[in-house]
Amino acid sequence: MRKIFFILSVFGLLVSFTTIHYKQNEKLKGGFTSVVVDTLFQDKISIRAIEIDKEKVWYGANDSRFGYFDLEKNEKFEEHIYKDTLKLEFRSIAQTSKNIFLLSVGNPALLYQVSKKTNKVKLVYKEVHTKVFYDSMKFWNDDEGIAIGDPIEDTFSVLITRDGGETWVKVLSDHLPTLSKGEAAFAASNTNIIIKGKDTWLVSGGKKARIFYSGDKGKTWKVTTTPIVQGKTMTGIFTADFYDSKEGFIAGGDYELPKLKSDNKAITKDGGKTWVVVAQNEGFGYTSCVQYVPGSNAKEIVSIGASGLYYSENSGLTWTQLSDDTSLFTIRFLNRNTAIAAGNNKMVRINFK
Repeated sequence: MRKIFFILSVFGLLVSFTTIHYKQNEKLKGGFTSVVVDTLFQDKISIRAIEIDKEKVWYGANDSRFGYFDLEKNEKFEEHIYKDTLKLEFRSIAQTSKNIFLLSVGNPALLYQVSKKTNKVKLVYKEVHTKVFYDSMKFWNDDEGIAIGDPIEDTFSVLITRDGGETWVKVLSDHLPTLSKGEAAFAASNTNIIIKGKDTWLVSGGKKARIFYSGDKGKTWKVTTTPIVQGKTMTGIFTADFYDSKEGFIAGGDYELPKLKSDNKAITKDGGKTWVVVAQNEGFGYTSCVQYVPGSNAKEIVSIGASGLYYSENSGLTWTQLSDDTSLFTIRFLNRNTAIAAGNNKMVRINFK
């Protein structure tokens, strides 16, 4: 959805390892109680899409930029993809064992394959339409992947590859569930698609906030309603994560009312068939990214966005703020105690204590 804008302040290119400590006011009974944040790099940049590849953290960004930060060498590699005079914005990123894939938002939609070995860039899909706007992309395995975008007709725009990303085919609308008028997706953190094995979930926002589930890698779909706030252009589910095939968490809210904490968090224990609102009027307001903590048995979740960094140790029932930094848009875990996050003008490493 194209109405998420941020004003970037100006930074010179700076690679640093500044350490910042944040601590909560009240101690948790268990789990994390504080974080240490190392700044990996700062720049005039907006990053909403990151992908962990062993020691490298790949990213797609604005102004036609992509690259990676090497955690072992403490170095940043960055390139531009020049396409006429376009300033591309990459908010979707995905990977196979050999390649990184970057998908731009807006018209034209351009999907690029980047070799991990040589960094060679190849255009593998192009779509031209005034309404085109892609939001998220993931792979099931080395051969099969999916990308989703806002509707051009009355369904999500869905791209599927079955040959490792060499070719992408747009699914015909009559093979997809119909969206309600004003229903779409948000390119907030590349978390509109969640994949666990063959199970796939897509999330929507806007006038409706729903879950689209496929158990056969995008061939058939079932739709479930959710209690997440909806009805306006900028309301709904902005982000989701599943710990396994049964336990999942969705979040979002009202982008125009970021402090609103009601009807913006919900959990499922049956694979997304039913959803229950949690932490009503508590914890964070609007958020752009949630992730389960690895190895936590679906008990521990983190959220980053307009309210800062929040942590739950009881499946989202209660939350504790660990950082008031509101400039981060997306986060992924390296292991149980370490995550990489990025957003407005920076990428950081977060160590949970």
